[in-house]
Amino acid sequence: MGVITISVDDEVEKKFRELVEKKYGKIRGALGVAVTEAIKLWIKKVESEEK
Repeated sequence: MGVITISVDDEVEKKFRELVEKKYGKIRGALGVAVTEAIKLWIKKVESEEK
């Protein structure tokens, strides 16, 4: 499993965390699951734009 350390805008972080909790609750690892999902969607979008 890889580790990525990033900085994001405070408002983006706040909204992301709110939505993660709304979708997954307070389960351990929920943030990682949501970030992985977001990165996969971004990769798919960029790859489709390259075609």
